[in-house]
Amino acid sequence: MSGSLLLSMSIFALAASISPGPVNLVGLSSGTRYPLGKGLIFITGATLGFIALFLAVGLGLYSLMLQFPLLQEALSWAGVAFLLYLSLRLAMDSGQLPEEGDQLAPGFLTGVLMQALNPKAWLAAASGIGAYTSGQSWEQLLVFAALYLPICWLSLASWVYAGAFLRRHIQKPRNLVRLNRFLAALLASTCIYLLWG
Repeated sequence: MSGSLLLSMSIFALAASISPGPVNLVGLSSGTRYPLGKGLIFITGATLGFIALFLAVGLGLYSLMLQFPLLQEALSWAGVAFLLYLSLRLAMDSGQLPEEGDQLAPGFLTGVLMQALNPKAWLAAASGIGAYTSGQSWEQLLVFAALYLPICWLSLASWVYAGAFLRRHIQKPRNLVRLNRFLAALLASTCIYLLWG
């Protein structure tokens, strides 16, 4: 595999991973509200969830879903419901920073589940595989997944770190409520894109 192809795959993975999406927004919110380690656990789940989805799509899951439109429709509605639930939790947040032992932070399994229901993840997986693998080469698929893994984790981690940076500068609960409501509106707007985009 040529160096230029590896570089192109890496650039694609970076652009797809670091651009705003539901997982990125939840990572940012987690960084503002919880200790850094909790946000990193969430994005580790999201990263591994994406890699599992990526490999499943590469092995033909996306083609199967295209053959069964009702399955694709059900996945879209499940994604919308989950994103609306998360945006409602953000919008109703009190702005009080939790104690160190608070367990309400999104965890590893939330990250995995978000990727399974995340239309951005499905699109990134399907378009990346379509553009950079022949569809018959396990080697290309595995190399692409191996490139994606650290790039995705670091990209998502940057959103958590950005949230931790904001946390230091947003000391008043009132300001955190405003930020959370803004993030909730952005997250809910992805549902509009899902339904009518």
